[in-house]
Amino acid sequence: MSWNNLYLIANYWAIAGWLLLAFAPRSPRTLSAILYAGVSLLCLLYIILITGFLTGGIDPGGTGGSFTSLAGVMKLFAAPGGATLGWVHYLAFDLFTGLWIARDADNKGFGRIVQLPFLFLTLMAGPVGLFLWLVVRERRAREQARAA
Repeated sequence: MSWNNLYLIANYWAIAGWLLLAFAPRSPRTLSAILYAGVSLLCLLYIILITGFLTGGIDPGGTGGSFTSLAGVMKLFAAPGGATLGWVHYLAFDLFTGLWIARDADNKGFGRIVQLPFLFLTLMAGPVGLFLWLVVRERRAREQARAA
């Protein structure tokens, strides 16, 4: 399978999870499907790829590179396998973060319409969506803590 095909499959898989998260009823089954069939499978793909790269079993399509310098990371991401690996990492963590935001927002009584911008921002620019959610949720979290 080509790196491009693997990239596309991972992307479509993550988008399916995001669509469920944004629009499907938030039943325990749906949330479990997103966590285990969505996030976990992306994590498993990441584990397979990074293990293969580190052991030499999978050729990332480039030479050299390391995590010890910016130049080394740039070299890693310049390889098709390295870019795919990095992208799968982003997909897995952003979907997990979106799932946490949705569960947290449900528990704090925020409606789906209020949640959607934070989920979209998390999908498109993970840390931005998470940061803004943390700012917005704080007041409600304090109110709930005082009431308890």
